[in-house]
Amino acid sequence: MQAAEPQPTREDFAALLEESFAKSDLVEGSVVKGTVVAIEKDVAIVDVGLKVEGRVPLKEFGARGRDGEMKPGDEVEVYLERIENALGEAMLSRDKARREESWVRLEASFEKNDTVTGQIFNQVKGGFTVDLDGAVAFLPRSQVDVRPVRDVGPLMNTPQPFRILKMDKRRGNIVVSRRSVLEDTLAEQRSELVQRLSEGQVVDGVVKNITEYGAFVDLGGIDGLLHVTDMAWRRVNHPSEILNIGETVKVQIIRINPETFRISLGMKQLETDPWEGIEAKYPISARFTGRVTNITDYGAFVELEPGIEGLIHVSEMSWTKKNVHPGKIVSTSQEVEVVILEVDPSKRRVSLGLKQTMRNPWEEFAEKYPVGAVVEGEVKNKTEFGLFLGMENDVDGMVHLSDLDWNRSGEEAMEDYKKGDLVQAKVLDVDVEKERISLGIKQVGGDPMEAASGLRKGAIVTGEVTQVMDSGVEVKIADSDLTAFIRRAELSRERSEQRPDRFAPGEKVDARITNIDKKSRKIALSIKALEIAEEKEAVAQYGSTDSGASLGDILGAALKRQQDNGDEAEPAPAEAAEAEAGDGETAAEATGEEPAAEAAVEDTEEEAKAK
Repeated sequence: MQAAEPQPTREDFAALLEESFAKSDLVEGSVVKGTVVAIEKDVAIVDVGLKVEGRVPLKEFGARGRDGEMKPGDEVEVYLERIENALGEAMLSRDKARREESWVRLEASFEKNDTVTGQIFNQVKGGFTVDLDGAVAFLPRSQVDVRPVRDVGPLMNTPQPFRILKMDKRRGNIVVSRRSVLEDTLAEQRSELVQRLSEGQVVDGVVKNITEYGAFVDLGGIDGLLHVTDMAWRRVNHPSEILNIGETVKVQIIRINPETFRISLGMKQLETDPWEGIEAKYPISARFTGRVTNITDYGAFVELEPGIEGLIHVSEMSWTKKNVHPGKIVSTSQEVEVVILEVDPSKRRVSLGLKQTMRNPWEEFAEKYPVGAVVEGEVKNKTEFGLFLGMENDVDGMVHLSDLDWNRSGEEAMEDYKKGDLVQAKVLDVDVEKERISLGIKQVGGDPMEAASGLRKGAIVTGEVTQVMDSGVEVKIADSDLTAFIRRAELSRERSEQRPDRFAPGEKVDARITNIDKKSRKIALSIKALEIAEEKEAVAQYGSTDSGASLGDILGAALKRQQDNGDEAEPAPAEAAEAEAGDGETAAEATGEEPAAEAAVEDTEEEAKAK
């Protein structure tokens, strides 16, 4: 009897199943081919060669699935996600299969830098999403067009060419650009257009955009820049003054850059250059009337004619307003008369003067007030070196410290003045070229030293004590503005009386002039010299000590006789001698007596004692 074959166990079936899977080339996560075995409602049953079939929604097959064109026996490509799920079915996807196919094609295009076709179907933050035949890509907003696009509606769900900028399959990211494709297309068009254009050619264009620095003009597929400085020969503050968007203009091609396809255009080149023959039209020193077009910190521009502007520098705007902004002297659109100072055709510059249309105020002042004239002005400023006085026509004159007072220092005299004071001064000098007027206040009343011409050395004067110092006494000579000084040693013949404190301010004293120095403006007096001279005079007039009279008797007799005779007494011989003596010659010298009055007095006393 033949033995029965052993029945396969569960483990045997599992081993056989794994063996069949091992022999199959199907791998999860790959695209495989399958056959539709049945259509059930909205799904298709697909056999991919596994022990189990998979179910795929008909909508994933696109129009074929939606329109019912799918039928059993059709071959399809699907994506194998899992060989078997919890329901014992293979997990298949047509969408993922299409996506995988797209990735393979897109990677090839990316490597070759070829363009791909897609449709913009949604707007997201920062850009848009694009369907690249199953694969979803991101389109940044800046990459939609060569210029900012306000409305993307016309581009939605419409096949458009794109270029892939970046791919990351692991993350499933794709970044595309429509702008790159358009730039290549424009570059080709520009190359063709540029070849048809040449520098100097005059063409028509349409103004597409206006900026602060110029306008972009469409020349029929390529744009050229019309700079604001090439729009007109005159000054154009903003292109909108003469151009409007959409306007057709005639321009001349100035420059073409074949590498960057940049084209520079000009409009003023189609007109005659107003700078031709400019020197003949505007000779130096001629006067013209113009309109102020622009004001800056350094001056004002004046339009002499359309296309010709000159600059009035701030230094040429006013004779007297040196540190004033030009806007405070002239205003925009104001009609002004100017003088041509300089013309430079090569640099296209015209220098103008505004102050030259008015007479130089320093010349007027010099004519009206020559040196020595007395003027009146207001104290406008006090400085460390003097006063500034405001004169006519806004000119200033300066009074130096040394010209404030004859007797006091400039610093002391400065305290007498404050801003706004009206003072008189004498014109000392006028320098028209340097625009300087020198004035003197102390010169108005005359030089007090001129009064000293009536004084001479040896004369006797009366003075009023003004100041008492350790070194001596200062006095003011009567009937004059002269001051003199009496040194301590000259206060008295007696040494014990040579004390300044014996005198008080306001006290009257008589003294003899011992020195007059006009250069240093100093007068020296001596009470001591006066006492010696009076004593000698008394001795000479009333006798000597030979008669037995003492010095006191002689002086007493002299004083009594002066009182008796009054003013009618004849001058003593010594006084007559002094009247005949000149400066620097004493009375003794004039009479031939001993030069030292003091020695004569001492001899008289010795003779009196001997008798």
